[in-house]
Amino acid sequence: MNSILSRRLAQDLRSLSFIAFLCASTILGAAQRTDPFASVLPAYLQGIRSNPLTSDDVFDIFHSKETVAESTTKVGTLFPASTPAVYPNEFRTIDGSRNAPGDLGRALSVGLRNTTIGYADGLGTPGGTTRKGPREISNLVNFQTAPIPNSVNVSGFVWNWGNIVDHDMVLTKIAIPADSFPIAIPQGDPVFDPKGRGGLFLTFNRSGALIVNGVREQVNSNTAFLDGSVVYGSDKKRQDEMRTLDGTGHLKTSAGNLMMFNVNGLPNQPPADRGLDPGLFFLGGDERSNQNLALSTMQNLLVREHNFWADFIKAGDPTLDDTGIYQRARAILVAEIQSITYRDFIPILLGPNALTPYIGYNSSVDPRVSLAFSTAGFRVGHTFLPPVLNRLDARNRSVGDVTLDKAFFQPQLITKFGIEPYLRGLARQIPQEVDVSIVDGVRNFFTGIGTGFDLAALNIQRGRDHGLPSYNQVRIDYGLVPKATFAEVTSNLDFQSRLASAYSSPDDMDLWVGCLAEDHVNGGLVGETMFAIFKDQFERSRDGDRFWYESYLDAATLALVQQQTLGAMIKNNTSIASEMQDE
Repeated sequence: MNSILSRRLAQDLRSLSFIAFLCASTILGAAQRTDPFASVLPAYLQGIRSNPLTSDDVFDIFHSKETVAESTTKVGTLFPASTPAVYPNEFRTIDGSRNAPGDLGRALSVGLRNTTIGYADGLGTPGGTTRKGPREISNLVNFQTAPIPNSVNVSGFVWNWGNIVDHDMVLTKIAIPADSFPIAIPQGDPVFDPKGRGGLFLTFNRSGALIVNGVREQVNSNTAFLDGSVVYGSDKKRQDEMRTLDGTGHLKTSAGNLMMFNVNGLPNQPPADRGLDPGLFFLGGDERSNQNLALSTMQNLLVREHNFWADFIKAGDPTLDDTGIYQRARAILVAEIQSITYRDFIPILLGPNALTPYIGYNSSVDPRVSLAFSTAGFRVGHTFLPPVLNRLDARNRSVGDVTLDKAFFQPQLITKFGIEPYLRGLARQIPQEVDVSIVDGVRNFFTGIGTGFDLAALNIQRGRDHGLPSYNQVRIDYGLVPKATFAEVTSNLDFQSRLASAYSSPDDMDLWVGCLAEDHVNGGLVGETMFAIFKDQFERSRDGDRFWYESYLDAATLALVQQQTLGAMIKNNTSIASEMQDE
């Protein structure tokens, strides 16, 4: 892996200057550039850009989904799951099948429970029965009275890209019929029960699950692999709906070169049964594409990037049919997502050299997403969230910030302003510190008497729903020494006091809360427990993926991908390129 490029993107993501973020390297005009790799690239890649051109629970519904195992687009015969895939002889299936042995990680299969079972009865009854209620804990621990900018000055792209990675790897829907597990609102709650009525609850439904060996195990509706399912979907019906199928290999777009809209009413958030026209919302590979404006912005950018590659692949080999173009563009975009995530995003989150070096595909590795990762660890992004999303014009002047509570399910604010103002805002804006404090925009979202939304309480309740064990038990399960006191968890005296007001000891603490409270590891943004959970997951996701880009791609295509950056993606797919200077 190119250390210079790795350092360059790391600097990009940390930069407070939009120019510094985007100017990772010189840009050449797409139509006029000379490709230095043309002599060694496969014919269908000649002419494509190369160096130096340089990213749930609220409306989740667990529904039956048609799953069609797509035949692998290939040359020759299918490879067994113990053999690394070879590009372009074989392409990923859309549902993640034919990757790992036993189809581990396939869409609509259960996640990995690699910790002690934390259900109250060991089988499926929610845990945490002896602890305070999630909303009470949220009020005691997770409150934030003023902005707390991140101490290392990372940009908003860090939480934004993390949102993409999360939605690529995990989608856990609620059960149908609904299995209610409401969150009690403390009497006199200052936001949800200011008049002290009592007996009020926040709506919460348990996740859809299967019974495996007598234990309730949650179903992941997306593929577990970091495979671009956030862009392309995890089932054939959704994939085909988004393709133009007109010989270009493109994904469909709407006016303004934006994502297509859900005109045919595929499963999406918010769901149609809430009285909203599904055709007013974007359709992406993941059902949560409209969840927030920053996420919708990045989803739109990734669709444009796919179409960018499709155009140049078609120009390089006009004999390729629509599927040939589409699958090659898809493979390259997936490789870009993997490269940016592992080269640039993870080192910022965990610190440099946190993962073991990649030595190739290992068919004995279980690539599934662990419940500790999906239900607690990777919800770290919720503490990054700022109280407002900045929107900036080409001169970096505000065109109207959007408060976080007004940023959900608002695609019309993308169609009106485009994605550029949000990209500029993400580059300029410093997210909040990774700690126990959560901004009011997602913790005190009030919609009426006894109704509303508290993301912190939801995360705590979801951990209990999924049978996660306590904070200290997870530490033991991951080979770490349990913490005896809250002072061992965090050196922050305020946080120690908050934790002590909510829990009797670290042995009794909910995992998500404990992870956020920890002092950060050297060079990283997370604590020791979260570091262990992330390291385990990201190494398994890489090593257990038969299509992992570093072993899958030929040398020339790999070199091409490794020279791409998020900055280049923005440059080549938005009007921002004209605002930037080259190095």
